[in-house]
This record gives sequence, structure tokens and C-alpha cells, in this order.
Amino acid sequence: MPFAGSLFYFVVTPRFFPFSLIQAKLLAIAITTLFIPVVFYFLLKNLGKAESVFLKDVRQRRWPLFFYSLLIGLNLYQILNIYNYPALYYFFVGILFSIITAFILAWLKLKISLHMLGLSGIFMFVLALSIYYRLNLIYVIAFLIAALGLTATSRLHYKAHTWLELLLGFFIGFLPQLIVLNYWL
Repeated sequence: MPFAGSLFYFVVTPRFFPFSLIQAKLLAIAITTLFIPVVFYFLLKNLGKAESVFLKDVRQRRWPLFFYSLLIGLNLYQILNIYNYPALYYFFVGILFSIITAFILAWLKLKISLHMLGLSGIFMFVLALSIYYRLNLIYVIAFLIAALGLTATSRLHYKAHTWLELLLGFFIGFLPQLIVLNYWL
């Protein structure tokens, strides 16, 4: 979610950023949100804290969510700043709130759909970019709506989640992005 949203931001924003700066930011975000979590997963698997990549048991989600929230905080503290990238900064703030909420719910033994959380967060961010920069992103928005529907359908078909878990995942991803929208829009 963070890397895809960051890449989309740098592709569609009408603001000028030097290409070398875009490459550096995207590489740093990819390292902290893609590569390090994969290494952390293998560490958890070797320690016996994760049985599979699907993390079907809600207790197995606690460490990855906690670690991921630390990595998102690292992005906010070191990689992004509020002055040069306000939309992207608040996108990461919304992600942080979503991940912390999912972490708290995991401690309360309530499993939510992290797939829906991520997709709905990106959906709201793209919608906000479309409004803020007055861009016609109707095809991207339509694609994301279709992706949300297909993801929800597949999660139900494979009995990975219930309707409640899907709805909670959707709203926990969507609402923080909607709330932080007031700060940069």
C-alpha cells in the first residue's frame, strides 16, 4: 500500500520533483515497506511465530503489524517531510493509524481483512489526489473499485474472512485517509 501510493503520487502529481529525488524516495520507501517486512516474515517463520504468509491465526498478526507500524513511523520521521510532500506525508499518517487500529484489534482477537484495508486506503488517496489536483483519474478509480470488489469476493470465496471482517478492513483503511484529508486538502 505505501509503495503503490507513493509511486502513484510521483507519477500523477503536477508538481516538479527531480528524477533522482523521486528514485531515492521510492527506493527508501520500497526498502522500508517491502523488503524489510519480507525479511522480517522469514525471521518470524524461522522462530515459529508465523506458520504461513497468510497469517490465518489472529495472534500471528501482532508482531508483523507492530513491526510495520514502526517502519511506517520511520518513513514519517526520516524519509518524508510535511513541507515538501504534504499529501504523501498525510497518506503515511493515515496508513499508520490504520495499522495501529489493526494491531489493537489483533490484541482484542478480532481479525480484519488487511487486503481490504490496503486497497481502501489507496482508493481514498487516489480519490483525494484527483480532487486536490483536479485530475481526471476516473479509470484508475474505476479500476480500484473493481479491485475492491474482486478482492472481497475472493476473500469470501476462499473463506479467509467473513463479511464483518471485510467491512471492518475496508473502513479501517478508508476512514483514516478521509480524516487526514482535512489536513492537506
